[in-house]
Amino acid sequence: MLSKELLEILACPKCKGDLLYEKQKKRLTCRKCRLRYGILKGDIPNMLIDEAEKF
Repeated sequence: MLSKELLEILACPKCKGDLLYEKQKKRLTCRKCRLRYGILKGDIPNMLIDEAEKF
């Protein structure tokens, strides 16, 4: 689970917009860019644009 403090400072690396934390699916979603960033073992967000899932 990502800490509240981390979630407050995280932003989409592409558009710098807000991210939606989907705890059950272990991902962060940017609705503006339509990208999903996975959360790795140890609750480390993978914020690489090239590795984000498009939806």
